[in-house]
Amino acid sequence: MDTPRRALENFNGAIGSSTFGRIFRLEGSGHEKEIKNTRFTTEIRAGLTTFFTMAYIIAVNASILSDSGGNCKCNDTTGTDLFCEKNEEYMSCVQDLNRSLITATAAIAGFSSFLFGFVTNMPVCLAPGMGLNAYFAYQIVGFHGSGITTYNLALTAVFVEGFVFIFLSLIGMRQWLVKSIPQSLKIAAACGIGLFLAEIGLSYSAGIGAITGSPNTPLELAGCPPEYLENGVCKSHKMTNPALWIGIFCGGILTAYLMTYKVKAAMIAGIALVSIISWPRTTSFTYFPYDAAGTDRFNFFKKVVSFHPIDASLNVLDWNVSKDPSHFVLALFTFLYVDIIDCTATLYSMARFAGVVDPETGDFPRSTLAYCTDAFSISIGALLGCSPVTAFIESGAGIAEGGKTGLTAMTCGICFFISMFFAPIFASIPPWATGCTLVLVGCLMMRQVVNINWRYIGDAVPAFVTVMFIPFGYSAAYGLIAGLMVYAALNGMIYLTKLVSRGYIVPDDEDHREYWTLRPHGRLPWFITASQSVASRFGHSSDPKADTASTTSGASHQRFRPDSKGSNQELDTVVVLPRSPRDEKVLRKI
Repeated sequence: MDTPRRALENFNGAIGSSTFGRIFRLEGSGHEKEIKNTRFTTEIRAGLTTFFTMAYIIAVNASILSDSGGNCKCNDTTGTDLFCEKNEEYMSCVQDLNRSLITATAAIAGFSSFLFGFVTNMPVCLAPGMGLNAYFAYQIVGFHGSGITTYNLALTAVFVEGFVFIFLSLIGMRQWLVKSIPQSLKIAAACGIGLFLAEIGLSYSAGIGAITGSPNTPLELAGCPPEYLENGVCKSHKMTNPALWIGIFCGGILTAYLMTYKVKAAMIAGIALVSIISWPRTTSFTYFPYDAAGTDRFNFFKKVVSFHPIDASLNVLDWNVSKDPSHFVLALFTFLYVDIIDCTATLYSMARFAGVVDPETGDFPRSTLAYCTDAFSISIGALLGCSPVTAFIESGAGIAEGGKTGLTAMTCGICFFISMFFAPIFASIPPWATGCTLVLVGCLMMRQVVNINWRYIGDAVPAFVTVMFIPFGYSAAYGLIAGLMVYAALNGMIYLTKLVSRGYIVPDDEDHREYWTLRPHGRLPWFITASQSVASRFGHSSDPKADTASTTSGASHQRFRPDSKGSNQELDTVVVLPRSPRDEKVLRKI
């Protein structure tokens, strides 16, 4: 055993000390910002883990988007969907659309993940986002095209959204947004995403099927075989589905057991084991049962190697916005505000989970490049006929496996490229094979909950609302929005009470609150610094007292912010406030 281990260490050492290793800052590269405990083989393994936990998106995204009908025409004049579903020509077109979207999903996931990893050197992977694809298919375009706008016009809105995001990233607005969010809310968002992952892992669509919705309660226990599901609810035989228990013991307990002993590739082993034993058709937990859906999946699986070209109709944008401007604007701005909160929160949470967030600035390395790459991928995805691309929370699986550099994302991207030719295999990974992996990753992400400031109610309640609302609202974006609204309302009332009472009525535990300012540490957005520079030029005074005052302010800035660059501009000085309420009280007395 020592010989293979030494050979592996020598291989990792050779890669790390090479130019390749220096580019990605692997351990032993000698780079001034070398990332500790990073090895080439670990990054590859982490990338494979992320891919296997994300592979479900290949089939699921294609299935959801094809429900919109794309450019297929059923000529329905009855006002119902029944005509379309009985129209053989239309359903054949939809089936072909589904195969094209499988290729398109794999292509954009591979392209965006590889590009993101190479440009940012972060272990975060991108793909068409769940939730946004459902909104795109069922609300904007509508089931079988019954929505508010056409498929091509909706793709144009997605394409434009990407370039709007690039603009917002270049001027620093997205980075400023992240740094302006209170610290406890940012930690809570990461914990909420962990619970969100666990909820996905427990669902039927991408997990073991332990929970479902209910007519009477938000959630209820499930786990019944598919034949006992009616309208997505288990009518009987709960917790008797063999696939559920295979997923729990082989994909969950076994994986956790291997993780306990620090076994490398534990998550990959669990996913692969459950997938392989679920492929034979004679078992009670097969992924290919003897019904129409199972036979269709099995026929596709038997092809093993198959490449379906992307239909030309998928990448035709409709620029005639004037025919439906109101719905176009509605779709554009909905995609904008949901995606900017969702992706921004997810990216920050993954960066925090990977341990690359700077505690001083609240930012992570190459954040502008990260946001621009994400935005560019959104526009490229629209050209391939896909809904908005976003950072995937399943990236946490690769980070938990030890991924720390962009090699993890690039490996995952290469796997997606390969899956375009082996789509029958990767589209046949059953959801119960990855469900418990998502639960385990959620467990790892929830460990940050102890860092939330529970000592002050003004920080604790908004953080709890964020943690709670992300999984229950089934959206990272809406969960963070809910937390921000509660934070603003609660702390706004506390501030007004203090203001009206002239500082006499304050919470007893105010000393424990987290310091927050609208002007966070680090560089301000580009448009603010530009206007600041212009104002300083036109407002320059030759009065030596003014210069002295400005210099004094700069000295104060240096005292509170030793990492500052010596700027003595007044707008910069406004940033220099005490970092804690205790300092604020001392200065108020002075």
